[in-house]
Amino acid sequence: MSTQPKAEFVEEEVSEQTVHDYLAAHPDFFERHATLLSSLNLPHASGGAVSLVERQVSVLRQKELKLERRLKELIRVARDNDVLSAKIHELALHLLSAGKLPATIAAVEEALRSGFGADQAVLVLFGDPRAFDDIDAGRFFRVVGREDDGLRPFATFLNGTSARCGRIRDSQREFLFRGDANEIGSAALVPLGEGSGIGFLAVGSVDSERFHPGMSTDFLTRLGDLIAGSLKRF
Repeated sequence: MSTQPKAEFVEEEVSEQTVHDYLAAHPDFFERHATLLSSLNLPHASGGAVSLVERQVSVLRQKELKLERRLKELIRVARDNDVLSAKIHELALHLLSAGKLPATIAAVEEALRSGFGADQAVLVLFGDPRAFDDIDAGRFFRVVGREDDGLRPFATFLNGTSARCGRIRDSQREFLFRGDANEIGSAALVPLGEGSGIGFLAVGSVDSERFHPGMSTDFLTRLGDLIAGSLKRF
């Protein structure tokens, strides 16, 4: 009577990557082996151990908190945009009712100071200053020739096509805000017309982070288009 030799069981070493790839390919593995899932432990940040299920619940809670914060931020931005849209609409109504240039300038200044909370603002138009002697808008309104030496620090901006935000050079601050130049921490420069053909609007803030290069300029562009359209009537 012969006997067959018993086959020896050879334990093959399974790499971590093999386990990883298998679990990635079979995401329902732990659903089919629930007892194994509950017995696995992972180190906790506090030094103790928690089951894999508890760890997964913790991770999901963290993701939920991040999503909740993101949702709140999106809601805040949406509400801010609604407020800005309402202010743009209100300014448009005031500009439509303004029959003359002085009333138009006054409407823009009032909107910037009260409606949009600008610390300082200057409306710069290109032209002959003598043609605007009858307009008294204080420091808010400035008329200069396009080739005025004071505009040299703005050459790059004036040759561009979009609004610019951030900290501006001392020469720019002094030209725009004069006696209040040292108080301005950041500013937004908004072209009026294509290639700043009419002029430009400068809005200054004492907060150095109020206007920064990374912020969206959509609202400022719309504001510039609205003001430029109103000024073209005159």
